[in-house]
Amino acid sequence: MTARRWARKYLVGIIAIIVSVVVFLVPFVFVFLQSAKTSQEAGLVQFSLPSEWQFWPNLIEVLQKNDYQVLWAFLWTTVITVFSCAIMVVFAAMVGYVLQRKRTRLNPYINFMVLAALIVPPAVVPTIWVLQGVGLFKTIPGMILIEATFGLAFCVLLFRAFVGTIPRELDEAAIIDGAGPMRLFFSVVLPLLKPVIVTVIVVQAVFVFSDFQNPLYFLPGNDYPTVQLGLYNFQSQTVSQFNLLFMYILLTTIPPLIMYIFFNRQIVAGMTSGAVKG
Repeated sequence: MTARRWARKYLVGIIAIIVSVVVFLVPFVFVFLQSAKTSQEAGLVQFSLPSEWQFWPNLIEVLQKNDYQVLWAFLWTTVITVFSCAIMVVFAAMVGYVLQRKRTRLNPYINFMVLAALIVPPAVVPTIWVLQGVGLFKTIPGMILIEATFGLAFCVLLFRAFVGTIPRELDEAAIIDGAGPMRLFFSVVLPLLKPVIVTVIVVQAVFVFSDFQNPLYFLPGNDYPTVQLGLYNFQSQTVSQFNLLFMYILLTTIPPLIMYIFFNRQIVAGMTSGAVKG
């Protein structure tokens, strides 16, 4: 490798580090410092170290506020995230496998519908009418169904692309050994989809966990608070207590950040695995 290529490589790396620090690290440090200050210091909104560290007292006060509403919000958000991601993985994997393996005249129309689901915005009012008709409006199962449905199209595209990289000979060998359709999918195909499964889980879990719009429309009220709706209500209750507000923001930032840190390689692998073949 020539000296010019080496210089270009290191220059790109340095620029990437600078951008990462400015875009991600600096805001995170700012939020952390504000959450560790007193109410008077945090009200100044300055990028400085706190004169008196109040991190743990602020954390305990946020957790105990409104009868532990923050903990309930994390609980219900976790339930919605886990079950909606499970539904997305199973159903999107099935649909993607069928679309890739079985070529029929309906495939172009189904592909068009999948792409349309990514482009066309959801109809909120008719969806509320349907949920009210089946008794799922303002309920956790209804919210799980909404999150899973709205994220299904993106997952189908990822699974269909990845299934194209799996040799058809594996399917034929399993069928010769006596495997039926369900056993073929769950015992042979699904374990091979691990990279894209991890990608779907991480990406969709972060999306569902950070979703504000859908809970606002389909899960209103205080019976089942979510993290983002809780943050919105918390902001209106703590107008003059910026230290508590930034502590809540810090709590909502940590789970997605941890997931991206530990699964960033799997995310890249799952997003790019179907780009070569299929």
